[in-house]
Amino acid sequence: MNRELFDLYSDYLLSSFAATTGTGLSQLLEHTISHDQVSRMLNSEQLTPRDWWRVVKPHVRAVQHEQGVISIDDSIVEKPYTDENEIVCWHYDHAKGRTVKGINFITALYEVDGVILPVSYRLVAKTEAYLDQGGQEKRRSPVTKNEHYRAMLDQCVKNRIPFRYVLNDLWFASADNMRFVKLDLAKEFIMALKANRKVALSTEDKQNGRYRRLDRVPFGCDLPEGTLTTVYLEQVPFPLFLLRQVFTNADGSTGVRYLVTSDSTLNADREPPGRATIFQRRWKVEEYHRSLKQNASLAKSPTRTPTTQTNHFVAALWSFTKLELLKTRTKKNHYALKTQLYVSALQQAFQALRDLQPVRLDPLSA
Repeated sequence: MNRELFDLYSDYLLSSFAATTGTGLSQLLEHTISHDQVSRMLNSEQLTPRDWWRVVKPHVRAVQHEQGVISIDDSIVEKPYTDENEIVCWHYDHAKGRTVKGINFITALYEVDGVILPVSYRLVAKTEAYLDQGGQEKRRSPVTKNEHYRAMLDQCVKNRIPFRYVLNDLWFASADNMRFVKLDLAKEFIMALKANRKVALSTEDKQNGRYRRLDRVPFGCDLPEGTLTTVYLEQVPFPLFLLRQVFTNADGSTGVRYLVTSDSTLNADREPPGRATIFQRRWKVEEYHRSLKQNASLAKSPTRTPTTQTNHFVAALWSFTKLELLKTRTKKNHYALKTQLYVSALQQAFQALRDLQPVRLDPLSA
């Protein structure tokens, strides 16, 4: 791949406020690069997570620390008008409670001292066709999201990224993932649990198979916020330490969140090194998702093949990373930086219009 053109393309994604096309970049560069060159670049070899690691590695090395955390989460960039293929297809969106058409991506996000860098990713590719019970043809992926989760974490360790905790929401809080993080990787985790997750309250209950839903036992309903409780899960051979959090939603209603950790040394407080404080760092992944979609033109490309769509996604990752590095240097957040670019572009457009001397209204008489 033409790395120089790829870098220019990522700058274009950051600078653009509309659809991003090869023709648009060619026009921006006054045709010093043709739209065919851009198309060939996007159509060249399909970039992989290994290629991405080579791009982001020096920036990770510049900030890495043993107290870093890795948050893993997935999101969907909707592509309702793009032809369906193995990565642009129908995925269930938990936030909307329905299936949507788009690209489902999973990211391992490394966070140190407020700096967030995507260190690995996976695009969910539904390469297998099958018939559902109604005889309708559908697609599915031969690799589950939890398998992607474990593969990304394994690669992070092999890439020698120092981190202490893995953070994830309840969708990745499987027993397999817990065992993998704690036993295979020798790392600690903090995960959210569903309220209907079954737990045992003692080793005796676990040995006798006495498991109860979190929200249907006294401790699940009445446990004071901030109190720690030891619990046991099926197929998890070590104890977990649970914290119940009560939070207030934007509409004034309240909710309950259950957090479990494998680290017995953590306290429940919001003061360091409390697990509630550490888990709050997971919300950086939500900021990442929003900025990637809104500031890095992730959804604004008309690419139509898995190769061009993948390469555009990686270019958007690089655009996000550039914003994050600029944030640390300028002390401005992503949206302030994007606004600065917009105002600058607006000023140049306004001046260009003035230079054309458009027709003016005659002075109005009193």
